[in-house]
Amino acid sequence: MNSLAEEKATPDVLVHNEGTVFLFNPLSARAKKWIEKNVETESYQWFGTTLVVEYKFAWGLAEGMKDAGLVLQ
Repeated sequence: MNSLAEEKATPDVLVHNEGTVFLFNPLSARAKKWIEKNVETESYQWFGTTLVVEYKFAWGLAEGMKDAGLVLQ
């Protein structure tokens, strides 16, 4: 797969750096299911449909999502 095809991939999760927290907004059913299965969501704060994660946990969460084949943007 070339980089152009990867750039056009529809994201499963939108990620925003807000300084002390990162916002993970799952867009696909696959991403929502992955979060339900792999994230102890009771340990995190939901803001509407967006998972709010302390910056110190964001890198590991993003890496886990990418390792599972989810596309982050």
